[in-house]
Amino acid sequence: MADTSLQDLFAERIGGARFGKDTTIYKFEKIKRAKAAAQKAHPDIELIDMGVGEPDDMAFPEVLQALCEEASRWENRTYADNGIPEFREAAAAYMADLYGVSLDPASEICHSMGSKAALALLPVCFVNPGDVAVVTVPGYPVMGTWAAYMGGEVVSLPLTKANAFLPRLSDLTVDGRRRAKLIYLNYPNNPTGASATEAFYDEAIAFARENRILLVVDAPYAPLNFAGKPLSILSRPGGKDVAVELHSMSKGFNMTGWRLGWVCGQADAINAYATVKDNADSGQFRAVQKASARALGMHRLITPRICEKYRRRLAALTETLRSLGFDAQMPRGSFFLYVEIPKGTRDGKTFASAEAFSQWLIMEKLISTVPWDDVGHFVRLSATFVAPTPAEETRVLDEAKRRLSASTFVF
Repeated sequence: MADTSLQDLFAERIGGARFGKDTTIYKFEKIKRAKAAAQKAHPDIELIDMGVGEPDDMAFPEVLQALCEEASRWENRTYADNGIPEFREAAAAYMADLYGVSLDPASEICHSMGSKAALALLPVCFVNPGDVAVVTVPGYPVMGTWAAYMGGEVVSLPLTKANAFLPRLSDLTVDGRRRAKLIYLNYPNNPTGASATEAFYDEAIAFARENRILLVVDAPYAPLNFAGKPLSILSRPGGKDVAVELHSMSKGFNMTGWRLGWVCGQADAINAYATVKDNADSGQFRAVQKASARALGMHRLITPRICEKYRRRLAALTETLRSLGFDAQMPRGSFFLYVEIPKGTRDGKTFASAEAFSQWLIMEKLISTVPWDDVGHFVRLSATFVAPTPAEETRVLDEAKRRLSASTFVF
């Protein structure tokens, strides 16, 4: 990026005078370039993309029909501001039916234009310069970005295999506990696929109460549960006193691009979020909210079908990787499989990092994954590869197995 007359005007939070000068190639750009190079070198071989983190299918027909109908209604043309009653009421009914959580639609729920937008606004409600926001790593970077933008300090707690990819909240220092305003949790987790337990949520609630910290639980994958009933922190005793939870239409309803979700839980925090949000956007299109309300009312039909597809795919991937020597463990939720990389291959190839292994998979096997070297060396495989029919799904999985089986891995 060439110098411009604005170079000295950029805020320090995005780099100040250095903005646009960073030549670092980030992980996802490296993946993008490697995929392009692999496809150029092997134009006749299909690239199997297990790196993408969004559903491979469209919203259900009934929901699409509702969107078309609502988009044509004159009364839906206006600003929605902090959401319409129909969507808040549908979200409350959904939370009660799926999670056993009772919420007041007027004071304990506010819609968001996707979880990412909510994650950006919540630190504006709580974080002053010098405050601490606690995040887990590996994880979604946006969780810490806006806290840092507000002048806060971001403290990371590692998610280790030895601790079932749950953070040890007790590792937060005395000073960290004193200055902390927010603790971000994300379960089922991206990228590890780990699920929270009732015991862990109870521990987190007690910790937050003792230290006067708000828990921000990002739960877009919560409905994608393969073992028992989906879990909300708000269903645990005291959860609504110290936590807000972010839910989404994206993962459990195939509606990623619709950009709609909701924040629910502690009423004062919801009021603060709604106040800031009212100064940041004018609400998601009413037709999208009304069609989403229709989807929420159909969740017993929609989400189990989506869930079963990802469970089936992940089970097949787990079996394949275990047969090749990987310590792959079937997740209890999400659509991610997170596995530790091998040291190398029998023919002498070595992997010093997950990024090196991921690049090798793209270039040599034409299989795309996402590497994570934050805490150990792991790759994330997503079950959201494109396969429009069960027969096509089987073909893709069989082809991935054939390619991987051609190598002997050393662990």
